Amino acid sequence: MAVNVLSTEESLFKLVDQSAKGLDIDITAYKEKAKRQLTPEMDQLHAIDVLVRNALENIDESSTEWTYLASRIYLQELYLKASQNRGYEMSQQYGDFYTLIQNLTEKGVYSNHILDLYSKEEIDYFGKQLDASRDHLFNYLGLYTLATRYLATDHDKNTFELPQERWMIIAMYLMQQEDKEKRAELVTEAYWALSNLYMTVATPTMTNAGKSHGQLSSCFIDTVDDSLQSIYDSNTDIAKLSKNGGGIGVYMGKVRARGSMIKGYKGMSSGVVPWIKQLNNTAVSVDQLGTRKGAIAIYLDAWHMDIEPFLDLKLNNGDDRMRAHDIFTGVCAPDLFMEQVEARGDWHLFDPHEVRQVMGFSLEDFYDETKGDGEWRKKYQECIDNPNLSRRVVPAIDIMKRILKAQLESGTPFMFYRDEVNRQNANSQAGMIYCSNLCTEITQNMSPTEFLEEFVDDEGYIVKKYKSGDYVVCNLSSINLGRAVPDNVLERLIKIQVRMLDNVIEINTLPIKQTQLTNQKYRAIGLGTFGWHHLLALKNVEWETDEAVQYADDLYEKIAYLTIQNSMELAKEKGTYQAYKGSKWDTGEYFDNKGYTDEKWSSLKRDVQENGMRNGYLMAVAPNSSTSMIAGSTASIDPIFNVFYNEEKKDFKIPVTAPDLDHNTYNVYRRSAYIVDQRWSVTQNAARQRHIDQSISFNFYVPNTIKASVLLGLHLQAWSEGLKTTYYVRSTSSDIEECEWCES
Repeated sequence: MAVNVLSTEESLFKLVDQSAKGLDIDITAYKEKAKRQLTPEMDQLHAIDVLVRNALENIDESSTEWTYLASRIYLQELYLKASQNRGYEMSQQYGDFYTLIQNLTEKGVYSNHILDLYSKEEIDYFGKQLDASRDHLFNYLGLYTLATRYLATDHDKNTFELPQERWMIIAMYLMQQEDKEKRAELVTEAYWALSNLYMTVATPTMTNAGKSHGQLSSCFIDTVDDSLQSIYDSNTDIAKLSKNGGGIGVYMGKVRARGSMIKGYKGMSSGVVPWIKQLNNTAVSVDQLGTRKGAIAIYLDAWHMDIEPFLDLKLNNGDDRMRAHDIFTGVCAPDLFMEQVEARGDWHLFDPHEVRQVMGFSLEDFYDETKGDGEWRKKYQECIDNPNLSRRVVPAIDIMKRILKAQLESGTPFMFYRDEVNRQNANSQAGMIYCSNLCTEITQNMSPTEFLEEFVDDEGYIVKKYKSGDYVVCNLSSINLGRAVPDNVLERLIKIQVRMLDNVIEINTLPIKQTQLTNQKYRAIGLGTFGWHHLLALKNVEWETDEAVQYADDLYEKIAYLTIQNSMELAKEKGTYQAYKGSKWDTGEYFDNKGYTDEKWSSLKRDVQENGMRNGYLMAVAPNSSTSMIAGSTASIDPIFNVFYNEEKKDFKIPVTAPDLDHNTYNVYRRSAYIVDQRWSVTQNAARQRHIDQSISFNFYVPNTIKASVLLGLHLQAWSEGLKTTYYVRSTSSDIEECEWCES
């Protein structure tokens, strides 16, 4: 049986003394207060809770390290619970690793794959690599978040798995299919990257890796065709993905507008809004693993006849039959729309179904190959010039005003600059990108799945036959810039990180066949970053400076180089992705377009053309607010909200300071999200975007008193400087509901 070592007041204060070692805090008054509160009849867990709460009360801008005391004391609670549930002495901190895996496999928590694919000798070796001292890297918020949301428990929510075991299980699970001769080395390398908090994996991977249920990918993007069959098939597929823990992006720009023809009868279509309301009901009804409602973002083109009611979907006033409060919205804006907004010109709205019928082409299938000229605007002008095509003409600025109003009230719509996205598409030879995902960082080829026929086979079974479309899958992971860059480990880190992401594609279990096929076709990954403001503070680089912009340019060029290099090396070892031939990687056009012309890049270009690429899409910067909390850094590429604040969720309120806050970093941190000049944020991200083949979850932070002209100016700047997407407009008066599935 487990032996408890926290059974007396003396042992508790000995724990406090040990936990405070190396921390810049004075615990004299803290211990005196605890002595007054602790009583002989108080059980150990209650006593630990008192010590944790008292430590948290001492956190402020000048006393930041109390969070580590709280974390280290809270660790004792986890150690105590795990030792009691697993039957070993608490003084060991970690019990036998192989026994843990056996127990949780027998309980149906862990997948059988671990015991089937790894020998006891291998597992015992990995158990010896667990480094309990790395538990001290967590601040309290990080450890609490990991413990309450990600560590594996039994079905009664009893603590079994501990932090270092979660990292090792993820490493083992992702490396399960690697060659046995080098697998142990790869597992320990992945464990090194995770346990040192140099990187995080996406929320679904962190939650589900090694377990008997759930998939590993963050989110998905579907393309709905203009047919009843496609609309309902998409709804069913979206429900399956949402149930299994995925956020969904949906392009509905092909669906006919309100008043369009159905089977030759004019004025019969009810437009996109009823179908969006249906998806809204799916988001609410099909929750994600029983923990939260589904998360679905719908995108529509700025020229679609239904764009105006679409922009009103999330408003709090008006006809509730025309509202869908539980989905998110996004606008697909071509260059010409932004030009007409800027010029205060007219904008023509069309029905995509009628365009196909009258013009013989689908307007959404084109884009401008160069800024200011291209096939899309020529096709659009043909539509304008055709008198047989019905349209509604409105001032472009009026559409933009509705966008701005909706953003200030609800945070959405997101903006998707479709021409720039498709110009930069590394796989334009194989398809088209119509929209982004739920968090706006993914840009990959898309196409609708086509229903072909239904027949009865020789055995009497009804068979439905489909032609699979490109159903986008997001496989995410992020570098912790605040730790990895100061420790100078990017080269080592990105090498293992790209392999981990690529392995997600191999071992993932996805409920929709199209996603599996698309995953294999492009082998798309999304390597991103968080901790940008943290890193600037450590480097003493202020946000609103040319130095910060240049640093973003230089750092992300390095990250891009290492990511491309390691995908190329994986291609040498394992082969290229299926759609590689004719891609911009294959032709070298990717490097030419980016202006990568020096000898280092030219050499890599030659290596890629000789050996290929393992992954068709590589980099994407996700929001990662949850996992950045675990790693003790700042979210994504965003500025912090406040130097000191309380992190509040449904089940806790925890005081937090900016990471590594002291007299050296305070000056950089004081320019927080709602204070910093957003124009500098746009310029930083323009420099960053140049090196990222997909996109960035980039938020605007604005006061609720912002003038429409100022917000419009930010959008025009973002578009003109080459950003592909923008995420939320976060106003000081709006309450944004976070999506957690892209928080890699």
